[in-house]
Amino acid sequence: MSEASSENTTDQRRSPLRVAVVQFDPQVGVENLKANAAAVQERLLRAVDEGANLIVLPELATTGYTFATREEAYAHAETVPDGATVAGWVSFAAEHDVYLVGCLPELDGARLYDTAVLVGPEGFIGKYRKTHLWNEEKLFFTPGDLGYPVFDTKVGRIGLLVCWDIWFPETARIVAQQGADIICIPTGWVWTPPPLYDASGTCMAAYLTMTAAHVNNVFIATADRIGTERTSGFMGNSLIAGTNGWPIGRIAGPDEDTILYADVDVVEARTAPIWNQLNDLHRDRRTDLYDQMLGYRGGPALPR
Repeated sequence: MSEASSENTTDQRRSPLRVAVVQFDPQVGVENLKANAAAVQERLLRAVDEGANLIVLPELATTGYTFATREEAYAHAETVPDGATVAGWVSFAAEHDVYLVGCLPELDGARLYDTAVLVGPEGFIGKYRKTHLWNEEKLFFTPGDLGYPVFDTKVGRIGLLVCWDIWFPETARIVAQQGADIICIPTGWVWTPPPLYDASGTCMAAYLTMTAAHVNNVFIATADRIGTERTSGFMGNSLIAGTNGWPIGRIAGPDEDTILYADVDVVEARTAPIWNQLNDLHRDRRTDLYDQMLGYRGGPALPR
């Protein structure tokens, strides 16, 4: 095969994807629901205009985050996928031929879940219920009971996590072992005891995101929020990490109302990370000493 033919074959095998992560300042309260929805819609249209075909929104982007009471949390919740918010996302995805990851309080009987949703041109694809609850989330939400699903789509295999989950390395490992090409993470990283940022303006959560991408050879797109809301302040620092862990482009600033974009080739996540003649990241795992899936039985391991 000639050099030119080889290059053409390589080009044909690429799977380009333009990812967008949205960072802005929604506010809690039923009086703010319309304004939040309008702000989300405006940013989704902006991302589409910039060519995005996978868009990730922050955690609880349409409702705000800091609920004061259980009654207020229930007042913000909807069923999934039958509620109005997910129906609107489905319509948007179909009209604009995009995939969208959003997050909202899910009502299921008497239970509330902090739920990430994946929709696409074909409609509702699936959901993930946040498994690790942060602080007062435990007063309102039930820990997720759906495991760590990975969804096959036309643009690649998409895994979902939410916010605090990234502090638990098992989560990204399990999702990656199931063959995810990209993990999308709606977040609401809140202020913690200082220092909030290092000298570069980067918070620990951003470093954890980069580390998870690096050690699992997977793209990770995190969409955080900014501003303050009642008793909570938010970190910003949304980013899209490459399979080597480093941000593609830049990390969003702590107070930026912005959208970040990255052009990725999702096939890279299926390429063995062979770092030298003797080290292959996945084959070097000692699955004779610990289970390949860390005891998780919610889905099969796929070769990478």
